[in-house]
Amino acid sequence: MTMGVGLLPLLLSLVFPACGKVGAQGVAPPGVVDFSQLILPKTPNKSLAAPAGFTPSPDIVTPHYKVSPAALFTVVEQIAAAEPRVFVLDTHPGHLQAAWVARSARANFPDVIEAAVQPGSGGGSELILYSHSIYGQSDFGVNKARLKSWLGAIAAKVAGAQQ
Repeated sequence: MTMGVGLLPLLLSLVFPACGKVGAQGVAPPGVVDFSQLILPKTPNKSLAAPAGFTPSPDIVTPHYKVSPAALFTVVEQIAAAEPRVFVLDTHPGHLQAAWVARSARANFPDVIEAAVQPGSGGGSELILYSHSIYGQSDFGVNKARLKSWLGAIAAKVAGAQQ
């Protein structure tokens, strides 16, 4: 069942159209992303988590995961599905990529979280997560905090699966 939006998001939608939408509506899907060509905006309303040595330089360095890329992709999808106010925006399982929209609790502002899993050198896998706001200059650290939370949940789930 799809729920409507409140009065504040409806008023905000006069300036920020996606605030008046539900779920992933009103946000353009990114498609398959070549993260090696990612150009980060100069605004602080984004955060990138990627392996050491990645370009552009990540805010958070992701570990090497000792699971197959397909298994890690499944874990990332499970973590995203368990998050409140997070909706599937785009998914490309053949490329091990997906994107979600996270909505703020009060104003319904949308952020986009993009994920890509790649085979790691010597086996295992690597993860790239990019979380960014659609609107505004600052996010008050929300996107970086979100990535840290997701990475913690991913690490716990991967560790539990290996036991």
